[in-house]
Amino acid sequence: MIKISFLYSNTALVNVMSSSKFQLWGGCFEEEPSSVLRRLNDSLPVDFRLFREDIQGSRAWAEELFQSHHLSANDNLAIQKGLDSVEKEIEQELTENGKLKDAEEDIHSVIECRLFKHSGDAAFRLHTARSRNDQSATDTRLWMLASLPKLTSAIVELITVLATRAENEIDIISAGYTHLQRAQPVRWSHFLLSHAWALRDDVTRLEEQRSRLSRCPLGSGALAGCALTIDRKRLALNLGFDDIMPNSMFAVGSRDHLVEFFNWASLCALHLSRLAEDLIIYSSQEYGIVRFSDQFSTGSSLMPQKRNPDGQELIRGAAGLFLGEAFGFSCVLKGLPSTYNKDLQSDKELLFRTYDRLLDCLKISAGSIRTMKVNIDRALNSLEPGMLATDLAHMLVRRGVPFRKAHHLVGTALLRATNLGLDLRNLPYSEYIAICPEFGTEEELKAVFSWEASVEQYTSSGGTARKAVINQLEILHIWLQKYNKECIV
Repeated sequence: MIKISFLYSNTALVNVMSSSKFQLWGGCFEEEPSSVLRRLNDSLPVDFRLFREDIQGSRAWAEELFQSHHLSANDNLAIQKGLDSVEKEIEQELTENGKLKDAEEDIHSVIECRLFKHSGDAAFRLHTARSRNDQSATDTRLWMLASLPKLTSAIVELITVLATRAENEIDIISAGYTHLQRAQPVRWSHFLLSHAWALRDDVTRLEEQRSRLSRCPLGSGALAGCALTIDRKRLALNLGFDDIMPNSMFAVGSRDHLVEFFNWASLCALHLSRLAEDLIIYSSQEYGIVRFSDQFSTGSSLMPQKRNPDGQELIRGAAGLFLGEAFGFSCVLKGLPSTYNKDLQSDKELLFRTYDRLLDCLKISAGSIRTMKVNIDRALNSLEPGMLATDLAHMLVRRGVPFRKAHHLVGTALLRATNLGLDLRNLPYSEYIAICPEFGTEEELKAVFSWEASVEQYTSSGGTARKAVINQLEILHIWLQKYNKECIV
């Protein structure tokens, strides 16, 4: 083994370690940073959440230094044991206090300072050839790799809730809307599944990010790489990464994985917001199709009768915040010079805020939909005969009338009914035949005015007929089973 001489002044280092705060820099500085700069600079109130990942990275880094003959076995052992003690300390303090009270500026400094108390001088060797630039980038990626599957699971849970309701409520028929105007009858299940498929795509998009996320920056140093001979691929695999970042400057300066995540989160939130908006409308007294449980409703401080869908409104509002933060972080990056700049420190604050808020939104959405009640009568009452105008046009098409002409003929019937103060169902048969003989017999015409017959026309894949909806459910269940099986493996 190569013997490394670690030159330092014992007195100076002891003074640093015993001072009110420990920092990883400052040998050439004669004054302390101003208090106002520290308020803006210190990130411990945010990045303490990375303590496990920082310790994980430090364990792997010490082991790689040892494997590459840059750290003695005794020092490696001291560091590993010391990190175990530090991890237990921090876990206990966070459990008891919810925060760390250390004076250091960030979690990296806290861990190294505490490590000195457990491992002695061996702690001073841990940061050999490592920079906070590659350290912080590694911590963030490790945290995302460990945490993002929880978002995926929450989306899958919401999809499962939607699919379960769709299966149980397949017989409910209600109005489908375009431009917020009644359009055509659809199965309630078809409406629910329209949102489930959007969320399924969100899962796919998030999983597609993993291959780019699972690349290890550690060993890139501040920007130029590692001056000591190490095996970065071995280091990456020890940390659970699939590969290494191929360029050290790219490794410490890139936040593309965060841009991807923020934009993904904003799209997922957009889908949640559109679902929330539909349910807010359907829960209004004017529609009355759904009623949210007490768990996911609130009241008014003035009006006793009010029952507000605040959970859904909060989701809808949060979607705008996700969009703003995704755009805002891209604005932070757009003018930065290469490699690391302190502007990037904001990435963790946005990451944690986005993650926490989105996870809450997903849980609120799943809980609201699982516990809400659907009023079948109000769903049926949302239907009115004019919604079957397209069905009348289709009947004419089946009798050989060109669709554009059929569209015009049904429009004429609608106008005639309006002038007579009637709807299409009650327009006399003689009026139809006067407009077009191809409307058929009176019995054939009456058969069109059936909600069940209407939805059962749409049998093609993706349609609202029972068979087509069941087919959607089968495809979705197969996907859910495959996903759950992969999670278990």
